[in-house]
Amino acid sequence: MFKMKKIIALLLVLLLACTMLAGCGSNSDAKVIKIGIFEPGTGENAGGGKQEVLGIQYAHSLVPEVTIGGETYKIKLEIADNQSDATKAPSAAQQLVSKGVSVVLGTYGSACAIAAGPIFAENKITAIGCSCTNPQVTAENDYYFRVCFLDPFQGTVMANLALEQGCKKVGVLTQAGDDYSVGLGNYFSEAFKNGGGEVVTASFQTGETDFSAIVSNFKDCDAVFAPSSIETGPLIIKQLRAVNENCMILASDTWENGKVIENAGEAATNVYFSTFFDENDESNPKSKDFVKGYKAWLNASAENLKNNGGDDTVAAVSALGYDAYMAAIEAIKAADSADGTAIRDALKDVKMVGVTGDLSFDSKGDAEKNMAYIKTIDVAAKSFKFLKTQTIAE
Repeated sequence: MFKMKKIIALLLVLLLACTMLAGCGSNSDAKVIKIGIFEPGTGENAGGGKQEVLGIQYAHSLVPEVTIGGETYKIKLEIADNQSDATKAPSAAQQLVSKGVSVVLGTYGSACAIAAGPIFAENKITAIGCSCTNPQVTAENDYYFRVCFLDPFQGTVMANLALEQGCKKVGVLTQAGDDYSVGLGNYFSEAFKNGGGEVVTASFQTGETDFSAIVSNFKDCDAVFAPSSIETGPLIIKQLRAVNENCMILASDTWENGKVIENAGEAATNVYFSTFFDENDESNPKSKDFVKGYKAWLNASAENLKNNGGDDTVAAVSALGYDAYMAAIEAIKAADSADGTAIRDALKDVKMVGVTGDLSFDSKGDAEKNMAYIKTIDVAAKSFKFLKTQTIAE
């Protein structure tokens, strides 16, 4: 009799334990919403992709939960590496679809965003681009938004800068087949010609490292505009300086990475680029608080510092990643739902003060922004130096 009671008691304990475990599992599954991170962790854009992810992860550390239907949902980040390759981007997008994400953030590199966009739309998943600036990203895609300015604006800003500096003849060097590079080069060329200047164009293939013959086309140019990757930038700078010592070298947002300074070395003089944010601009109180908190967060982790390029400089794409995450949170709260279409509809009406400025979206899903930060490289200090803000009208 004693043994029977002992067995029954043991069975009751086991039954209670199983019930508790099952209950915990179901509650956990029911109260999780997934946000996908669609970024390059490898390939030529990996440096920028990692910095963009850091901004998203920092935002997540501050806001790890969201309330839906009166219940608290934990936010789980799902990361897919698009490998900086437009041919592989659709596969990475499908990985996020299979994991049941409600929102996708990214990507660094417009070509990958353009390639994956239809997959997100077909599966009714809202995507928010952080720094993908090519107009095709949101064109005819009702599910893709972005928090950055666009290339027609960026190209015109840089052309205006060259014209203001008295440049009469410029070279434009682009990466063949890359939507971002080619598109931005075209916008710059059009704006510079409209300003009365002469343009000499040339292109290189993905993976090419010897630009000596190509840059010889620019030996008598006043400036050269080279929208290219973090990896390619220093090679262009060094080889261009060998044939044209004094010309301005102009670039775009992709060059704001410490690896450009490190690898270009003493050749990185008279280099200018446009970007989305400057950590020393304290005109926006939200930006000031972000910089302070983000630097502390970076310095608390050796891995974070490594992914940021080895120091605690706040990259513009990190600030954009932060804003994209916060915009997603605002849309989820407004929709009061984890449904992709509901989130999309709510995002259209989101208006917020981001760390990169006021944020709202036009009818195409593009951020309504009209200001760029112009920076240069301080070779002696081995750092980026803010020069001014600029709009197209200036």
